[in-house]
Amino acid sequence: MTPTLSPTRLSASVEELKARRGPPPWHERIVANDRFTVTVICQEAGHRNDWHYHLVDECWYVYEGELSWTLEGRPEPIQARAGEWVLAPANTFHLIQVHGDGAAIRIAISYTDEPHRHDREDRPPAPPGAAP
Repeated sequence: MTPTLSPTRLSASVEELKARRGPPPWHERIVANDRFTVTVICQEAGHRNDWHYHLVDECWYVYEGELSWTLEGRPEPIQARAGEWVLAPANTFHLIQVHGDGAAIRIAISYTDEPHRHDREDRPPAPPGAAP
């Protein structure tokens, strides 16, 4: 998928993406180069992703809605709302959940081509209800 922004298109708004993409779920890669990728992700309330980790840090900006991040080694999930940033340090299993009554939009900043990793010698147990 070709990123939204390029040398011939230098700006875009989340509101523009929402209007074009319609109701969740959807995601759109905004920028992708050999170092980092920026992806806008829109998901419905109740959505949760898989229990995974990356070899490098990953962070998100919450644009809209309510989300939580369950991170390996933390006793309680991190709750985040619009305007807040969250970091998952390298090699830390994490799970993201959408809360509230409506959709949530987050902007992910990740290392290009770094996949969701699920296996590790010392893998912690997944939170209840998490996808494997």
